[in-house]
Amino acid sequence: MSRYIIGIDTGGTCTDGALIEVQSKAVLASVKVPTTLDRLHDSVACCLSAILEKSGVSPGQIGRIAVSTTLATNSVVENKGARVGLFVIGYVKHFKLPVTAVLYLKGGHTIQGVEEEPLEIEYLVETLSRLGKEVDAYAVCSAMSMVNPAHELVAEKAISMIDPKPVFCSHRASDQAGMKERAATAALHAKLMPLMQTFITSVAEAMKERELDASLFIITGNGLAIPPAEALHQSGITVASGPACTALFGAQQSRKKALVVDVGGTTTDIAMIEDGQPVMAPDGCTIASWVTHMPSVDMYTGGIGGDSLVVLHHDGSFSIGPGRVRPLCMTGNIPDPAAWIGPENAARCIALTAPSSSARPGDDPVLNDLREHGPATSAELRSRSGLSAMALDRRLEQLARVHLIQETGFTPTDALHVLGLARFGDPSRSSSAAAVLAEFAGTDQQSFCRQVVERTEESICSLIISYVAQKTWGTSLASVLEYRSNPVLDISFALKIPLIGLGAAARFFLPAVAARLSTSVEFPEHFEVGNAVGAAICAINQSAGHG
Repeated sequence: MSRYIIGIDTGGTCTDGALIEVQSKAVLASVKVPTTLDRLHDSVACCLSAILEKSGVSPGQIGRIAVSTTLATNSVVENKGARVGLFVIGYVKHFKLPVTAVLYLKGGHTIQGVEEEPLEIEYLVETLSRLGKEVDAYAVCSAMSMVNPAHELVAEKAISMIDPKPVFCSHRASDQAGMKERAATAALHAKLMPLMQTFITSVAEAMKERELDASLFIITGNGLAIPPAEALHQSGITVASGPACTALFGAQQSRKKALVVDVGGTTTDIAMIEDGQPVMAPDGCTIASWVTHMPSVDMYTGGIGGDSLVVLHHDGSFSIGPGRVRPLCMTGNIPDPAAWIGPENAARCIALTAPSSSARPGDDPVLNDLREHGPATSAELRSRSGLSAMALDRRLEQLARVHLIQETGFTPTDALHVLGLARFGDPSRSSSAAAVLAEFAGTDQQSFCRQVVERTEESICSLIISYVAQKTWGTSLASVLEYRSNPVLDISFALKIPLIGLGAAARFFLPAVAARLSTSVEFPEHFEVGNAVGAAICAINQSAGHG
């Protein structure tokens, strides 16, 4: 291996880079640049240029580039990514997964691999004619296909003859029992492949432009560094890529038992380390409502972060997340928030992203409205477009998924700016919005922002407690964690192991979280780019192990 390696981590808010000397594992330079979700190439290219310029290292001295991303995790938590149609064969008990459609067909095999009943191929073909317009990919899961995959293979062939979209079969992704978990595993592969295709292509193009003739590796959820082709073929194994690097970086910091907590823009990721190693999940990872057979570090992810959308309700209460928006303090191309922000449907301002300005007029009523009238709230778009609330929400979700629109709103990051705790954006926009929201909530600006920060801290606390409870007792204690709203009962928890903080937002929230849990928190050197460092260390360790 050459002397240097670059680790990159692309998240929903920032793309981080770290240049590491292979032999000593010393971090020689690190950078953090904004992620341009509609143009991933640009943010990766900017990151690579900045790291080369800052370090003074020439491209020829870089032997490997190891890349992790939380984009896959984010898309699962926010229910974005490709729209998937799931065919379940030979399973009577229905279940729910966050896919576009789940369709049940007769067929399947017994535990001995004997056909239970013929595959309902006619119904499958009939369904494709109306399902094809609603999905981007298909997943197929047949009863006992890990013993006999015949019905999955027939269904795959039939689908591909009618619709050229990708098809993923569960027997190629999992050899374990558990119909729902195998279906979720196959569906995740289908959901994430387009995202990984775009991401890997963006990295490869940025490397070529900067004459980086280095080997490219993608970090998987269980901490392996794999070639891009394998990451595309098995896209689902990258779903916990970012959290794996979180755990790997944390494991470098302590030989003791600890919780590594990465507070990002979209999610908070939690992993446990013990004896200097990440704890692994033997049966597969769980992310949001997806219980899978994906091999990964034992991690827990929740939809709360610095860029989670704060939605004020008409009764004066508010909720935070799991949806992510661009913080007001980081957005300069929208009107003053005081002119549009408010409760419920006035919580977000929707604007066109740069590429969509060249879209042909007449293609879409929402894009046409934004092109003609400029940024607008969903309430304004509904009023002018005539779309129902459900139809508009669905269209906005589709446009956001392909990055034709940008959504902006008040976030915990904005609250930090109003309180003077953060200064990396324009606090005037945050303050303007906070004044309006506070008036609706019947309080003052400072109090409202303190409530937002405290609620964010409470949510992170609840994630940590849920993770530890799940590990200890096999339950999330979800009902117990509603103690905040109980007028009679108060419950407190004390954590017996320390926290290790990662991510740019960690230093703003984790000290108070640690205090609430009666423990301590450590912020190691380079904690703000910990996942990028973790990606590089993963590739170094794997190379040394193979050597």
